[in-house]
Amino acid sequence: MTRSDLADIYRNYIACLNRQDWAMLGQFVHDDVAHNARQLGLSGYRAMLERDFREVPDLLFNIELLVCDPPHLASRLKFDCTPVGEFLGLDINGRRVSFCENVFYEFRDGKIWQVWAVIDKIAIEAQL
Repeated sequence: MTRSDLADIYRNYIACLNRQDWAMLGQFVHDDVAHNARQLGLSGYRAMLERDFREVPDLLFNIELLVCDPPHLASRLKFDCTPVGEFLGLDINGRRVSFCENVFYEFRDGKIWQVWAVIDKIAIEAQL
């Protein structure tokens, strides 16, 4: 897989998330996916994302930075959103916050197999 191929797959994955097209998620995410060393499988990963959209109804994934070195990809995602209640242990309650998430992925068989993600919680706290 080339860097360009990997970047295209990832951009299509992000578009899938933003559409909340859960039926297509398996096209991008491996059946045995793990998130931050927790084995979730595709159904658990989908449940995690669905929960994210319930807690943050206006969630929109924006790629700010993308680096590919197959089979790995690194992305800095930018968010500007209004979580409805508690988010990351913080009482947001509908206030608009902006923050980034740094995510590293490993692909297997052309799909996301491992995900390591860190959200900039300090940036959110500074806005409260």
